[in-house]
Amino acid sequence: MNTPAKAPLTREQIVSRAAEAGIAAGRLRFFDEETLASSAIDDLRDYTQLTDVALRSVREPAEGLFIAESSKIIRRSHAAGMVPRSYLTSPKWLFDLADLIASNDAPIFIGTDAAVESLTGFHLHRGALAAMHRPQLPSVADLVTDARRIVVIEDVVDHTNVGAIFRSAAAFGVDVVLVTPRCADPLYRRSIRVSMGTVFQVPWTRLESWPDGVDSLRDLGFHVAALALDENSVAIRDFAASAPERTAVVFGTEGDGLRRSTIAACDSTVMIPMSGGVDSLNVAAAAAVTCFALQADPADGA
Repeated sequence: MNTPAKAPLTREQIVSRAAEAGIAAGRLRFFDEETLASSAIDDLRDYTQLTDVALRSVREPAEGLFIAESSKIIRRSHAAGMVPRSYLTSPKWLFDLADLIASNDAPIFIGTDAAVESLTGFHLHRGALAAMHRPQLPSVADLVTDARRIVVIEDVVDHTNVGAIFRSAAAFGVDVVLVTPRCADPLYRRSIRVSMGTVFQVPWTRLESWPDGVDSLRDLGFHVAALALDENSVAIRDFAASAPERTAVVFGTEGDGLRRSTIAACDSTVMIPMSGGVDSLNVAAAAAVTCFALQADPADGA
């Protein structure tokens, strides 16, 4: 027997339930497809053309925002101290975040499913979106003061790989992640989603120049190791057994790996031994293996 679908909440019902949850009616801004044809679209600019990766990768850093997608990611961003600019949701998902939304005064855009999809470019099936204020990135020197293990991501342009590397870094106790100037944005929504929000957990910043940054890290007291297939490479297991107390490991692009100039600038070169005719791993998988090998012994209290 099929259960009849519940009738959608009316605006009056939404306003009433929001008030009960401590959300002021003045924060609720309803829109539909007709609304999107008017000048009101300016208020929703943060959420336009979300599927255009090239455009959003430029716009979001320039405009000081990033997009958190799904209730879980929004909650993790708030827990990390990120500040919301606004929320975007459909009526059926609004109250899943009511406790969080009630804790601040950011505007809440509530649209029909069709209007939300028309605005963003995709069907919103993960509950909600939030436009968040992008935090100011710290300097490398300030960030690594107490760090022992650092991951450097060189020119990795796939947001999925960047997010996966952050997740491994968080899982295996990496203290800091640094990204090179041409690396994909860790705060792009796909990176955030793949990382399961760990981009809010692991401190990170962007290097101003590279591979000059190798010398800067060395000056800050780090042994810099390149992960690369090279005739002078040592196995990661052997390197990890006597790794310097402060070590930064550099991972390269998905196709070509690290630049030759980067490898030459590093203090040592490390490899993951392969078998079965496999010559290399995806950069995210390689980062996971390396971070695991270099993680601090829990017995040390790290």
